[in-house]
Amino acid sequence: MKYGIAIFPSKTLQDKANSYRKRYDTNYSLIAPHVTIKAAFEASDAEIKNIEQKIEDVVTHFNPMVLKVLKASTFQPVSNTIYFKVEPSIELEGLYNAFNQEEFAGAPSPYNFVPHITIGQNLSINEHSDVLGQLSMLDLTHQEVITEIQLMKQNEQGTWNVYKTYKLGKE
Repeated sequence: MKYGIAIFPSKTLQDKANSYRKRYDTNYSLIAPHVTIKAAFEASDAEIKNIEQKIEDVVTHFNPMVLKVLKASTFQPVSNTIYFKVEPSIELEGLYNAFNQEEFAGAPSPYNFVPHITIGQNLSINEHSDVLGQLSMLDLTHQEVITEIQLMKQNEQGTWNVYKTYKLGKE
């Protein structure tokens, strides 16, 4: 089975992201708006039990953190993906690094960590330019406190669901 680790923002921020995702994100129906901490990896039922314990150990070292959206941005020219840019922080970087080491499940990500919430992907060049232009005129700043992360599991239909939630910090 495929698993991943993500941070899901508040309903307020998810609603704002979904107002664009409905029209511009081909994965809209597969997963709610999120910040990916560990991209999809394969794990058996036996392996996931060990991974769950590793996640529990890691989250005790991270306190609740501020998630701050700054503006809309893009991965162009690599891809015509538009996203809400999340301000990098020591805490987010630390979580990402902890879950993307070789001894953790799956291979480390080949990409640099760019914390973001995708709002549009697989856009045509014209659509990408239009949407990004509109978004650049809006004040998209948003700030909230994140207190938990989620282990996600992908079902046979390709939809991602929360498999387990972990509170940040020591209980």
